[in-house]
Amino acid sequence: MSEERTIRLPDGSTRAVPAGSTAADLAEAIGSRLAKAAVLAVVNGEERDLATPLGEGDEVAIVTADSDRGLFTIRHSTAHVLAQAVLDLFPGTTFGIGPPVEDGFYYDFELPEGGTFAAEDLERIEARMREIIAEAQPFVRDEMPAERARQVFADHRFKLEIISDASTDPMSATSVSESVRTYENPPATPKAAPPFRGYPGFIDLCRGPHVADTSRHLGHFKLMRVAGAYWRGDEKKPQLQRIYGTAWASKKALEEHLTRLEEGAKRDHRKLGAELDLFSFPEMLGSGLAVWHPKGAIARKQMEDYSRERHATGGYEFVYTPHLSKAKLFETSGHLGFYAESMYPPMELDNAGYYPKPMNCPMHLLIFQSRQRSYRELPLRFYELGTVYRYERAGALHGLLRIRGFTQDDSHIFCTPEQVPGEVRSLLGFVLSVLRAFGFEEFTASLSTQPLEKSVGSPEGWAQAEDALRAAIEAEGLPYEMDEGGGAFYGPKIDVKVRDAIGRSWQLSTIQYDFNMPGRFGLEYVGADNERHEPVMLHRALFGSVERFFGVLVEHFAGAFPAWLAPVQVRVLPVSSDHHAYAMRIIDRLQADGFRADLGEADEPLGGRIRKAKLEKLPYILVVGDADVEAGTVGVNRRGSDKPERDVPVDDFVEALAAEVLAKT
Repeated sequence: MSEERTIRLPDGSTRAVPAGSTAADLAEAIGSRLAKAAVLAVVNGEERDLATPLGEGDEVAIVTADSDRGLFTIRHSTAHVLAQAVLDLFPGTTFGIGPPVEDGFYYDFELPEGGTFAAEDLERIEARMREIIAEAQPFVRDEMPAERARQVFADHRFKLEIISDASTDPMSATSVSESVRTYENPPATPKAAPPFRGYPGFIDLCRGPHVADTSRHLGHFKLMRVAGAYWRGDEKKPQLQRIYGTAWASKKALEEHLTRLEEGAKRDHRKLGAELDLFSFPEMLGSGLAVWHPKGAIARKQMEDYSRERHATGGYEFVYTPHLSKAKLFETSGHLGFYAESMYPPMELDNAGYYPKPMNCPMHLLIFQSRQRSYRELPLRFYELGTVYRYERAGALHGLLRIRGFTQDDSHIFCTPEQVPGEVRSLLGFVLSVLRAFGFEEFTASLSTQPLEKSVGSPEGWAQAEDALRAAIEAEGLPYEMDEGGGAFYGPKIDVKVRDAIGRSWQLSTIQYDFNMPGRFGLEYVGADNERHEPVMLHRALFGSVERFFGVLVEHFAGAFPAWLAPVQVRVLPVSSDHHAYAMRIIDRLQADGFRADLGEADEPLGGRIRKAKLEKLPYILVVGDADVEAGTVGVNRRGSDKPERDVPVDDFVEALAAEVLAKT
């Protein structure tokens, strides 16, 4: 009888397996369905390949293809196959890094003599990738001395740089000063002139893990596009060719993603912003800076007015702060020490440097600091729609979603430690209720905890803060994930994500605990014990920024805003010029009741005017003719309906529109 090993499973049970069994063997012993779905294993808290041998007492969890972590590994492995295919098809090419990213992966390449990929090259590369996948090449993990690795990668200068300086590449090996971890894909037929010295197949620096072989879970992918990318994001370093792809665990998931992309292209806020005359980015103004056209400004005003209304009734005090400040403020806040690369350079005035503000929070601290505060004033909630300026690299700019000048709906709450749990829960409920008014119904959250390397505050303080944030999420019943070590150095945070109309996830709102700034500014309040205490500070951005939130709304609604937000809510179309006066009476009535209505003059056939109004995505089109003039009615064309309503009394329409706008539906 062979010797056995006892393995502990996540549910607390145990399973005996023969000595020498791997994680893949364990999955097979549990069940054939699990074995088929298995991608990797977590052994004693460490992610490992399925080929990893198991020892006595190991705690093992099998990760499957339908999980986020399994999908991450599938994309990671597909990126390796992409690199292998490119090196096969384009001799003399060298390569940089190729991590998985949201919805896919990429890999960076330097073609010989500064060459570039053509669009048709992606089809050739895809075909070679499918050949590699069909060969079922194993992913073989190894550790080798750094000096040996330099010999293997002698023709690949970017890999040599990674080996030499302990690269920050998230996919690189650890402890590179002594040894590096590699993954090799032995080919079915060794090539005469391999791209690596001493290796017949493909090999890469990588910490892993990977799927067992190229035929396992790979194949549901598509290469999407080519873009330029500087090595390590540094504009002073070589520009490489980056190939982006997407990969999924099934053909169905891939097709659904491609359908979302197609729909997303139709909803692109930059395209719709131009078509609907909402905003633009004049070249003369500068990159990443938008101007709002009248229609866009109307919709933005509705957003801001609603935000002000909710904050006014929610116990917030409105404040206003300037757009720039002396350097001393940002030295005290720490922004010049931690954030200078994202700030615009200073202006020298009156023998001092003045910076455009990247954040509103330091100025809110000055307001708190302006006089002595009592515990009776707390919690003190400041709110501002404050415009800030941050330098984003040109390659990162993306319409309103990534911009250099934007307005934050910023709130900063100062409270006692005892008030924190109730305040955080109230904040989260407030955030969700406002987001629902803008048409979002599906929410998830992430909780970012204390970073391991650098943070301020005591371990006890961090634990209490994290507990308060976690309790608020759970009280709202939100599904959430932990981002262990992902908090800022000054405190943990909650990020709220919404799912839009086509299933995409957007991170919007943030609630951030701050152990740092009250102390840096010496904030105090007098407690019930007549002693001075340092307040707790909570940062809260609900929209994130008005610009980004509006861009998300444009894509969520595909430009068809609900009636309460729409720049034009109603267009009145007289059948002929004879009905113009009656149409104007309808418009005057609507405008007197606070609605946004305009006239579609009878200067072209009615059908053409209706089509034009529909292209503008107006909520309501009212058509008036002889019968309406006599009866005091309108014909109602509701957006999204193919059946116009005839002979609707004007009072009934106005009453229904008012109810719809009030309900924010």
